[in-house]
Amino acid sequence: MSGVRAAIGTVVLLAAAVAAVLGITTDIHPPDDLGLPKIIEPEDNPTTDDKVVLGRKLFMDRRLSHNNTISCAMCHVPEQAFASNELAMAVGIEGRTNKRNTPTILNAVYYTRFFHDGREHSLENQVIGPLVAFNEMGNPSVGYVVEKIKSTTDYDGMFERAFGKPVNLDNINKAIAAYERTLVSANSKFDRYQYRNEETAMNASEINGFKLFMGKARCVTCHAVQEKSAIFTDQGFHNTGIGYTRNNTVYHREATMPITLAPGITVQTPSDHFDHASERPPNDVGRFEVTENPKDRWAYKTPSLRNVALTAPYMHDGSLLTLESVVDFYDKGGEDNPLKDPLLTPLNLTTQEKAELVAFMKALTGANVAKLEKEARAAYYVTPVEMPAASVKDN
Repeated sequence: MSGVRAAIGTVVLLAAAVAAVLGITTDIHPPDDLGLPKIIEPEDNPTTDDKVVLGRKLFMDRRLSHNNTISCAMCHVPEQAFASNELAMAVGIEGRTNKRNTPTILNAVYYTRFFHDGREHSLENQVIGPLVAFNEMGNPSVGYVVEKIKSTTDYDGMFERAFGKPVNLDNINKAIAAYERTLVSANSKFDRYQYRNEETAMNASEINGFKLFMGKARCVTCHAVQEKSAIFTDQGFHNTGIGYTRNNTVYHREATMPITLAPGITVQTPSDHFDHASERPPNDVGRFEVTENPKDRWAYKTPSLRNVALTAPYMHDGSLLTLESVVDFYDKGGEDNPLKDPLLTPLNLTTQEKAELVAFMKALTGANVAKLEKEARAAYYVTPVEMPAASVKDN
């Protein structure tokens, strides 16, 4: 038996060595994944260092937009937890307004459906949509994107090293997905308290908030917590009333909002300025746009609450600016409408209980967010000087 064990051990070590040489990781476990389940990779897109480097470069590159002005990272801003804190709804090329808020892509690998309406089912599939959407990156076709990358010399050899073949749509999708699959963040105060049994990891207010989350406030009904891990989503779609009413100014509207001029430099701007500068939001009926099932009108995907303190504004339309306003919204039972989820009823929380819930949600911030942000900025970032002359002139 000992000989069998030795043989098995040799095979395992040999396989690990080969994987290390090739840069392949089939069972990703980043150092800060305490509290998260295993990442299951697609068989046709195992993670390698070359794919991640390429995907990060593509993610940060403004040349992937039609007029060289918008990158993935300009909506999913690394310094804002890969979300967008300044805008209720995303803005694409030439200032074209989208109808939904930019969600964080931290831990997006754990979703079974992507976008607020769940229209895509994998990280790979969700890449192409924004590239060709008129109000996002605005490219006229998939072929246009491929040819543009082919003609960009600083990508020479990168697709060949990552995939063994030249650039094509499939490998653009796989490269960006491979990078996004590394944006995993946990090891929060909650994780250390719940999954490492560190009793002092959370303070009394945060612990009380956790008890409310699991009990009286009923948050766990949709934002699931399991015995050994917590993604904080049921992967479902719910009508809370936000999409039905689209009232963007009722809950805890702040007098000013911060606008980032450059990393670390912000200016406070009166909130009513945004009302005058913003166009009327387009009609949005949520999950119904995918399923065409009338019962899915105004239903949207349950987002994870990990790092939620860093990803304001909230809800699919960015209409709630603070965690306090989110708690107030659910405390009153959401907004009534004919299709509102029956799970939403008034909670009758006290002022102290609301504060404790907010304290708990702030304890869900991962330990490595700043590290992921820094790594993103370390990637190649195209400057206007490096763009084609015509594009510089146009912009």
